[in-house]
Amino acid sequence: MNILAISGSLRKDSFNTALVKSLQALAPEGMQIDIVDITPIKLFNQDDEAAFPREVQNFKDKIVAADGIIIATPEYNHSIPGVLKNVIDWASRPYGQNSFDKKKVLIMGVSIGKNGAMHAQVQLKELMTYLGAEVIEQELHIGPASEIFDEKGAITSALTKALLTKALGVFAEKVKIN
Repeated sequence: MNILAISGSLRKDSFNTALVKSLQALAPEGMQIDIVDITPIKLFNQDDEAAFPREVQNFKDKIVAADGIIIATPEYNHSIPGVLKNVIDWASRPYGQNSFDKKKVLIMGVSIGKNGAMHAQVQLKELMTYLGAEVIEQELHIGPASEIFDEKGAITSALTKALLTKALGVFAEKVKIN
């Protein structure tokens, strides 16, 4: 089972990037989680659709090839980050070539507060549903980050590890149904 994980943060010490990295060790048997780097993807400009940028096409190809997608989003001003919206816009273009259509998607987020990017996750779920993705019903609002991660970005909370392990198991079952 090939799963693609996307962190919606460009920050070097991003908690959401640490989160998707930690999922690799928690994945159930038979699930391979590959993390895509969204850093090289330029800002969306519909004028560029005629000559699709190579980095964007590679990103779209990875989404199409994946059996499922995991997106970890931070929350900026009660919303998803602009960089995450940007890559989602690119992956859904050009019109009629939406890479997220019919993909199983697991959404999660971690933040410095207790709400775990809750508002951003609601918006992301709405956006993914609009794009035809099947969003897995899991509430994965993880926080506060200072109580979950050590200084190297490793998860130290047994409760969080158990929550993520269970969520990945549910996700694996949903992807198998596909």
